Amino acid sequence: MKPKQKKIRTAIVGPGKVAHLHAQGLVESSNSDFVAVCGRTLSKAEAFASQYGVKAYGDLEQMIKHEKVEALLVCTPHPYHRDPVVTAARLGVHCLIEKPMASTLEDCDAMLEAAKENRVTLGVISQRRFYEPVQRMRKAIDDGKIGQPALGHIIMLGWRDEAYYSSDPWRGKWETEGGGVLVNQAPHQLDLFQWLMGDIEQVYAVIRNLNHPYIEVEDTAVAVVQFKGGAVGNIILSNSQKPGIYGKIHIHGRNGASVGAQTEGGAMFIAGQSSVLKPPVNDIWTVPGEESLLENWKKDDSAFFNRIDAASYYIGLQIDDFLKALVDGRQPLVTGEEGRKTVELFTAIYRSNRDNAPVRFPLKPDTGNDMDGRITG
Repeated sequence: MKPKQKKIRTAIVGPGKVAHLHAQGLVESSNSDFVAVCGRTLSKAEAFASQYGVKAYGDLEQMIKHEKVEALLVCTPHPYHRDPVVTAARLGVHCLIEKPMASTLEDCDAMLEAAKENRVTLGVISQRRFYEPVQRMRKAIDDGKIGQPALGHIIMLGWRDEAYYSSDPWRGKWETEGGGVLVNQAPHQLDLFQWLMGDIEQVYAVIRNLNHPYIEVEDTAVAVVQFKGGAVGNIILSNSQKPGIYGKIHIHGRNGASVGAQTEGGAMFIAGQSSVLKPPVNDIWTVPGEESLLENWKKDDSAFFNRIDAASYYIGLQIDDFLKALVDGRQPLVTGEEGRKTVELFTAIYRSNRDNAPVRFPLKPDTGNDMDGRITG
């Protein structure tokens, strides 16, 4: 008789918009026994809990102890990830953290240290790594089909209006959002860029607020990146262009072959309010002998996309990977250390803009009071 599959007792802290996508993943995962949710406002947590048949709490430590929580999904706004993760780690609870891992390197390092001291696993949501076109790119690079990556670029153009920034009181402010397009909208693209291109040597960058005078944070960032292996790359990110959203990542190899994907398309996505409208597809593929595969991949990926709820499906895949990693005693695809790399990259962009100079890696937390150059005076 086949042994019964172990289920991990799971819970959520932070019952906001994005938490509903995580709750769906926990309900549907064969590795999850979803038991509770915690929020600063108990009435909000209770309303959330009633939708999923779980218990509501206003105190995280109490929830973890009473419900014997083994894995916690952290869905609070990113400047407030540190405290629940450190608390959970101290109680022996593994944590899967919404992107980005944090808004500062100091917070990342505090979470990583707590996890190490208490021998728990951290993961960071980066569900675009699970997109079929992105998985295809990664495998081609790993298999040496383009040689070593030599040139890469990411571009993400989109629009956020005043109503978006008014939808939550923490949006658009340095202290409560931690940044603009770099911190909130672009972490997925930054994660894919460093995951596919490799370790970074230095960054030179500028940031601007081009047409959002009612917010403090940047709506645009441009960077040139040098990688340790000798490759170079370019980053263009903006919330100042409309309508809709347009996002691509292309990697060009030393043998002249290229692989790429359009990961974003259609209307702007807002967790809990809108759905992903256009499928992620490979949009360039010049691997010798595989050029003719591109159109079939586009058709297959588009057909699959139209059969699923993409907003929840890929987060569900990452939740499954994280929980199965706990059962199997391995690391998840996106670890806490990988999540820190994204924070390190956008931190370097802020510092470079502040100092008008290249920033070399690795980065350590900044002891200044200007949030790594975000607050300029």
